[in-house]
Amino acid sequence: MGWLAPLNAPIRDWQGRRVWLVGASTGIGAALARALAARGARVAVSARSRERLEALAASGGAGMLAEPMDVTRPEDFERVRDRLVIAWGGIDLVVFNAGTYRPLRAWELQPEVIRETLDTNLFGTMAGAAAVIPHLLGQGSGAIALVGSVAGYGGLPKATVYGPSKAALINFAETLYLDLAPKGLGVFLIDPGFVATPLTAQNDFRMPALISAEDAAQAIVAGFGRGDFEIHFPRRFTRVLKLLQWLPRRAYFALIRRATGL
Repeated sequence: MGWLAPLNAPIRDWQGRRVWLVGASTGIGAALARALAARGARVAVSARSRERLEALAASGGAGMLAEPMDVTRPEDFERVRDRLVIAWGGIDLVVFNAGTYRPLRAWELQPEVIRETLDTNLFGTMAGAAAVIPHLLGQGSGAIALVGSVAGYGGLPKATVYGPSKAALINFAETLYLDLAPKGLGVFLIDPGFVATPLTAQNDFRMPALISAEDAAQAIVAGFGRGDFEIHFPRRFTRVLKLLQWLPRRAYFALIRRATGL
């Protein structure tokens, strides 16, 4: 039965649970913050936009805190972590959702865009993990969740920098799980497909199985409730992408070109 057990302790009771959402001013992060606050969680939302965070916190009731920060500044993670520990006495779950995306083909690569994407999507998340893992180990409980993407499963046109940044996050989450699960901490990997957000609004192609940020938040909550390591959605789309990875590269490249027209 051990092979059938959830990889993480399921999270079903959110009442009073202390959740820090990093990258929560819009899109999936904001929708997840509202969904968890509605279930009774104490939620802190972080991003660079103070105005958006304060508006979100005001809509979430007294249990939601706005904590502006910049994920490219490691000291900001430490500052907000300490503020939340003082306010709450501890942290139960940290969701690293901050991300940026610019659709680029190989001939459009620019060093400044590469740095900006990796600083936000990868280095910021790794710095955040470095800030919170010692605290969670010290309190002897808690979990972290990293938001990757199905773009990290395999190479895709226009994801020339975004895709590799998310592939690295998937690898990072798997490595964290190997280290932290034996010590009693949960590690969740969230891999969305296409979700209607300000970032995906940049795309000039048809996005298959596009869902709303609210539907994405519900899928994430359900995944926490099952104790999944990887929470991927919508499954009618993500399962196809997973199957494609089993194909020889010649077949994979041909199918991706045919599907995207690129």
